[in-house]
Amino acid sequence: MDKKLIHKMIRNCFYQYNHDLGSVPLSTKEYDQLYETVMKTIEMDEDIDLNDVINDVVYEYLSE
Repeated sequence: MDKKLIHKMIRNCFYQYNHDLGSVPLSTKEYDQLYETVMKTIEMDEDIDLNDVINDVVYEYLSE
């Protein structure tokens, strides 16, 4: 999958949690870590919905 698309989807998910462009708390390294988590989850279950995976990953990140 396109890495830039996944990064954009992750960023947009943060917007759902009342963040804006200036307040998304991620560095490039953190985006890459979340991307890897998303990709590993998709590899384990290819039938899973990408949006659901991204929402779950971002929620887990925010609740740490």
